[in-house]
Amino acid sequence: MVRLETLEQFYARHYAGKYQPANNAGQGHFNVFLRACSQKTPLSRRDFYKVALVIGNGIMHYEDRQVVIERPALVFTGPQVPSSWEPTSDEQSGWFCLFTQAFIENQENKYAIQDFSLFKAGGNHVIFLNDKQLAFLSATMQQMMEEMGSDYVNKYDLLRSYLRILMHEALKIEPMPLVEKTIGPATRITTLFFELLERQFPIDSPDHALKLKTANDYAESLSVHTNHLNRSVKEITGKTTTQHICDRVLKEAQALLKHTDWNIAQVANALGFEEPAYFTNFFKKHTGAAPGVSRHATALSS
Repeated sequence: MVRLETLEQFYARHYAGKYQPANNAGQGHFNVFLRACSQKTPLSRRDFYKVALVIGNGIMHYEDRQVVIERPALVFTGPQVPSSWEPTSDEQSGWFCLFTQAFIENQENKYAIQDFSLFKAGGNHVIFLNDKQLAFLSATMQQMMEEMGSDYVNKYDLLRSYLRILMHEALKIEPMPLVEKTIGPATRITTLFFELLERQFPIDSPDHALKLKTANDYAESLSVHTNHLNRSVKEITGKTTTQHICDRVLKEAQALLKHTDWNIAQVANALGFEEPAYFTNFFKKHTGAAPGVSRHATALSS
């Protein structure tokens, strides 16, 4: 089951009594720690961001895939990416820092945190390092540890700069495609549509039904006419808005059936279906199997 872990819950489990909602003069939270994660963690969606320099073997599990780590790596996780860690070696070391969106985003920032594909759903969240890169990033993490314990009045500004170094070094190691600054209206509205679509997921509770379900819903949220949205998305992607929505709902349905113990009615409600039968017909149409059959087959193969 995918659960939501808050920053306060993280501190309660690992560092009791050390939690401060905002330790950066009202501009968010940041902290950095030595890493020694020798136990498997549950699949969770967190309400904070985390960057870890992982030294030690293990497997990063995501909703729909897993990444085997057998050499040093930078690992990025955030609210849009439910994940868990499974160590496969006894020796685990490195560092990790965690922070809130308010810490990294301020008026001086050129980019918002969601502009970095390192934290986006479907992005590449594990960046493997060679010896030179490991040495540089290890030194950066050590500097962050030292600065965190200092009395320097502007230490959080400096820590924010170190954090940006980690993020940009990762992008240098494995460049991500960048959206051109001068883009046409079709590309712009399509990009906004996909960002809005991804913000609806993952779903954390069966009591919170999907708010945006149709192309009309997305068009209204984006303040454009439905026909304009449909034309733009089809022009850029070759698929209709409705097809993209269905694909994403189906992906979430498969994740919920695999990782939660919610019954079919609860899954249907969470995904915005008025009746479980409508969800069953939708799922069977796109996969060829009923939700219950798919869940049973997944359980047998795991």
